[in-house]
Amino acid sequence: MEYMSHLQKDKKLASILTQEPFVLKRKKNLPIRLMASIMSQQLSTKVAAVIYKRFLALYDGKEPKVDAVLATPNEALRAIGLSNAKVGYIKNVAQFCIEHGITDRKLATMSNESIIELLVQIKGVGKWTVEMLLMFGLGREDVFAVDDLGIQQAMCRLYKIDATHKKTMQQMMLQRAQKWTPYQTYACLHLWNWKDS
Repeated sequence: MEYMSHLQKDKKLASILTQEPFVLKRKKNLPIRLMASIMSQQLSTKVAAVIYKRFLALYDGKEPKVDAVLATPNEALRAIGLSNAKVGYIKNVAQFCIEHGITDRKLATMSNESIIELLVQIKGVGKWTVEMLLMFGLGREDVFAVDDLGIQQAMCRLYKIDATHKKTMQQMMLQRAQKWTPYQTYACLHLWNWKDS
């Protein structure tokens, strides 16, 4: 894997790289991926999967089109286990995607920065959510999720970064991550994997 030899230049990171290479895939129906990401916020992976399954069941088990989500009564979305706030955010995503003509094809032509700038305008969508979409929806190789708690914990442990002052900690993380460009996403995947193992 091309990214391996590049990331191995960072001796500390090299110590946690697994032989098992990660493969990034591009997914379809990105507006729905964004909604799924909102649904899963603050939930365990298990619970999130259950809620997403119930969400699909509202549309005969298939991924719906954005306008179908917009037309779904709020009560129906509440009934699958979503909070009022999350129902609102999901509707915001649907509305925004329709108004701005957001499609997989449109997002595929845009840079990471432009996608973040565009999508964080949606109430309920933060930078972290868009970064997850870039990594796991668009399969972008050079994304660094500085706000991700798992990445913060892993890097503080691996690089002995002091987490007392969040701003200083994030600056040190970003400095380190710059060396991983253009493969920052893979570094994140290995950090998550190491933290969880």
